Amino acid sequence: MSPRLKLRDIAFFERPVQFARPFRFGTITINATPQLLVRAEIEVEGRGVAVGAGAELLVPKWFDKRPELSPAQTVDGLRLSLQIARGLYLARTGFQTAFDLHASCIGAQIAACAKENIPPLTAAYGPAEIDKAILDALLRAVETSFFDGMAANIAGIDARLSPDLSERDIRTFLAGRVPLERVAIRHTVGLDDTIEGQGGVADPRENTGARYFKLKLSGDPAADAARLARIGKELNTLGRDYKVTLDANEQYADLAALQALIERLDHDAALRPIATRLLYVEQPMPRDITRQSPLGSLAARGFIIDEADDSFDAFPAARALGYRGISSKSCKGLYKSIVNATRAAKWSAEGETFFVTGEDLTCQAGLAVQQDLALGAFIGVTHGERNGHHYVDGFGETPAAEAAAFAAAHPDLYADAGQSIRLSIHDGDLLTGSLHATGFATAVHPDWSALRPLEQPNSIQEQLA
Repeated sequence: MSPRLKLRDIAFFERPVQFARPFRFGTITINATPQLLVRAEIEVEGRGVAVGAGAELLVPKWFDKRPELSPAQTVDGLRLSLQIARGLYLARTGFQTAFDLHASCIGAQIAACAKENIPPLTAAYGPAEIDKAILDALLRAVETSFFDGMAANIAGIDARLSPDLSERDIRTFLAGRVPLERVAIRHTVGLDDTIEGQGGVADPRENTGARYFKLKLSGDPAADAARLARIGKELNTLGRDYKVTLDANEQYADLAALQALIERLDHDAALRPIATRLLYVEQPMPRDITRQSPLGSLAARGFIIDEADDSFDAFPAARALGYRGISSKSCKGLYKSIVNATRAAKWSAEGETFFVTGEDLTCQAGLAVQQDLALGAFIGVTHGERNGHHYVDGFGETPAAEAAAFAAAHPDLYADAGQSIRLSIHDGDLLTGSLHATGFATAVHPDWSALRPLEQPNSIQEQLA
């Protein structure tokens, strides 16, 4: 039986994060954005009280790309999602499993956010972040690690939100997990990043030995093809084998534009270094267009959804359109990632190939990168996008003592780079050994006293009016 818990409190904090270099994806360039930190206090039946934590950037213009909203307004949408979720979660006053709590609130969360003009992907952010902190507290209360706890289904995940699966499917998948000891990093190349020469994609000081590369696309087939040819020429100088993925962040207007890019990949000799090493193309078209556009013959190239993954039924719907994969991001919900990984395993066992990928949305050193890395290692993601260490200087504006505490507790993940503590990458891989700590992949919590409370959001409706 999964242990039951009840919530005593949820608190939100934020910390400024200044980027060391601009990060451009789609139409947005990020130079700084706040990081959210969540503190949850629970009472576990027969086990007493425990505190858990989670963290994630409040990323502008990714969850909600509507052109009429400013970057700051989309961050306010995330803050409002958190506040709505907090109210719904704390209203559940009885003992229940961690997944009971999520499943009983997610429908009301989507509906309440819709009334505030908040789209489903943004709406899911609030529960996703609360769930991580609750799970951390639960694992601490029963004194077990994320990997052992999830294999035993400590959260009580069932099939009520995924009727295409049976509860046996989920239990069998969880029980059979053998967490990866190493996860390769996939180095992100943003649209404004240097390509050639010093600081370019082949510079080992920039790519830190990566064997996988994630290349952002702009949505213009001709411009993207020219840029990919330049990147491929540079990557061919690495002296090692490599693989690539492409990410359009919803920038391709329709299937015709996407077809134009794929035809160039199929026939342009200058693109052969990319085309022959391409694993998949991520979220090429806007989420609304995606749902109306079967891929047809394009499906042979391998496509995944990311921003279109805004509900528990998104993966089956995408499969019917010809998509083969879906991204795992703890900011979209760890339970949804596990359900989707269960689906991919079940469908693949039936004869076709389906997969879950690791896309990290700039997880920062500390809680965020550790929890997302553990989730990927648990469900079998062998390489994951890890751009936080690249675009932010180590722990950024985290107090030095807090960063040092994380480094001391997780010496396989962090190293002192001389001026700051940074993510430690071993021959292109991250090691997961220290993530077996009691709790959700962390032996350390933030210094809560050094954080400021989450800013009060303005209503999206009022701002648009």
